[in-house]
Amino acid sequence: MTKHIGLRDTVSQTFTMAYRALIRLRRTPEQWADVLLMPFIFTFMFAFLFGGAIAGSVSDYLPALIPAIIVQGVVQASVVTGTQLREDMDTGVFDRFRSLPMARIAPLAGALMTDTIRYAAITALTMLVGALIGWRPGGGWGIVLAGLLVIVTAWAVSWIWALLGVTARTAGTVQGIAMLIMMPLTFFSNAFVPTSTLPDWLRPVADANPVSHLITAVRELTISGTVGWDVLWTLIGAVVIVAVFAPLTVRAYIRKA
Repeated sequence: MTKHIGLRDTVSQTFTMAYRALIRLRRTPEQWADVLLMPFIFTFMFAFLFGGAIAGSVSDYLPALIPAIIVQGVVQASVVTGTQLREDMDTGVFDRFRSLPMARIAPLAGALMTDTIRYAAITALTMLVGALIGWRPGGGWGIVLAGLLVIVTAWAVSWIWALLGVTARTAGTVQGIAMLIMMPLTFFSNAFVPTSTLPDWLRPVADANPVSHLITAVRELTISGTVGWDVLWTLIGAVVIVAVFAPLTVRAYIRKA
């Protein structure tokens, strides 16, 4: 007879699976390579290669660049949710979970919870690197709100990659499809150059790009602490993504688990 698992047990088991994921990260530190290296590599590369050409100097480019690097790093890191989920399913870990008296959703929920730590680490490290090379944001508490906005958005986007992780055949497939989607979204935006410099046919695409809205929101929060319309549009987009993809992911996951 199958034991009924209530909400309290489900929440407890979710935290247990999140703790398991943290232990896994501690025992396989190479999984933190992208988290620890990306903020340094991308910040230095874009700041010193393009700062003078685009803004006249590195210091003048940093207020626009650091928010873009934060968004790029965190949103791309959300892909890891799908790839690790696919790897766990391929190695039979979830077959073992299926035999245990636990909520089926707990491993998925725990993984999504743990990934927020990666997003927070990338955000903090990128801000630190920016500060080391001269970034001086004036947004006050807006800086904290900007970090939270990026983390919440990345968590919402991770539901898309979680669905892909459940339905794709291999982790490589998840990684490949995600990069094909994320790279154009990141670079066809206002991340690294003003959209006014783009061709007429590309400018409306970049302006409507949800990544552009997120980056603009982060810039406004970090520079002046302003909560503008881009913050609202970003939050609405995150809610829509979760409302659409969370049920699809859970349904697909339950069928597999």
